[in-house]
Amino acid sequence: MGSEQDKHLKVPFDREEAVKLRAGDYVYLSGTIYTARDAAHKRMYETLREKGELPFDLQNNVIYYMGPSPAREGRPIGSAGPTTASRMDKYAPALLDLGLRGMIGKGKRNAAVVDAIIKNGAVYFAAVGGAGALLSRSIISSETIAYDDLGTEAIRRLEIQDFPVIVVVDSEGNNLYETAILQYAKKNEKSD
Repeated sequence: MGSEQDKHLKVPFDREEAVKLRAGDYVYLSGTIYTARDAAHKRMYETLREKGELPFDLQNNVIYYMGPSPAREGRPIGSAGPTTASRMDKYAPALLDLGLRGMIGKGKRNAAVVDAIIKNGAVYFAAVGGAGALLSRSIISSETIAYDDLGTEAIRRLEIQDFPVIVVVDSEGNNLYETAILQYAKKNEKSD
């Protein structure tokens, strides 16, 4: 049974859809997303500095910070858990300014990324770390589209169905990591 916070969202999605999401919402994503980690982000950033063309259009798209394990027979991908998002913080604001609508990872983001999320009407989602095998069940197909020489850090296009994420930072800058700590502290004060 779903809750009031459960949302189903087709990706890619636009600013209008992003601003409806709130920190703490459970969201099931379906459609197309892209994977990129540290090395791919660095290469995209360098490409932008050299006025080159990126391997995919960022407009309204979502990047999943993930490097999969090899696929088992009959599966499109192996374990597909999130990596620590802060490693992409130095690149994220520039990508958000180019229309990136969402990011999926784990862990906190720095102030510059949160500011860029607010400025661009974007969202940061968390996927559950340690649940890569379970998350891979929501991946229908996986295709390497760029930077094949980076191995697991190559950019992939994923087709997903009901991929479970939680909104951590919404387009207003509300941050679940901060609000959850405050709620926990209040709950403990009442029980003392």
